[in-house]
Amino acid sequence: MRHFDFSPLYRSTVGFDRLFTMLDSLGQPDQAQTYPPYNIERTGEDAYRITMAVAGFDEAELSVEARENTLTIKGEKSEENGEETQFLHRGIAKRAFERRFQLADHVEIRAASLKNGLLHVDLVREIPEAAKPRRIAITSLSSQPKQIEAQNA
Repeated sequence: MRHFDFSPLYRSTVGFDRLFTMLDSLGQPDQAQTYPPYNIERTGEDAYRITMAVAGFDEAELSVEARENTLTIKGEKSEENGEETQFLHRGIAKRAFERRFQLADHVEIRAASLKNGLLHVDLVREIPEAAKPRRIAITSLSSQPKQIEAQNA
């Protein structure tokens, strides 16, 4: 895969640093997280749902936090007190994770629920009235056109 150098663009743009940093990080497959798997689905006109497979975690071991257009979901497995279990095959991961999602402006988290090993986070986009486009009526300054009369010399 080719690597593109965005550094010349940093000099000629203002306020797009984060955009170019994100583009730079897309080409680096070694940083891609694959655990836990998740789906992002559209459930309505302005409604979305993130569904994350968190088998083996309960509500007390998961945290969902929203801060400055970033949704962070963390999972930390508590240490089990008891006898040590010897696994013949271990397919259910118990490792801690942290997954971040960048949210668009005006996207709010409505609810989070855990059912059958799936964490559902419901999101909705509510654009405030001040940010919505509005139609402005065009009015003419005078209803009749002015007639220009020439003066006699």
